[in-house]
Amino acid sequence: MIANKEINVATNLVVRNVDEDVALALKQMAAAHGRSAEAEHREILRNVLKRPKRRSVAEVLSSMPNVGEDADFNCRNN
Repeated sequence: MIANKEINVATNLVVRNVDEDVALALKQMAAAHGRSAEAEHREILRNVLKRPKRRSVAEVLSSMPNVGEDADFNCRNN
């Protein structure tokens, strides 16, 4: 077992039964970015799968500091 080393292994991926409109959109995006459809596909997968995990609303709210009571923020003149 190799510890603390990243190993890059290229893998072939075949995607079958792609709708024609999706394939066309991929080709158009690739052309707009000056890449092949295959390179565009790799970039899309990389961007989607390597981005940070989205936090839930509960996680965001629980990470907010406690800065006072609700009444402290009541700005209405009664």
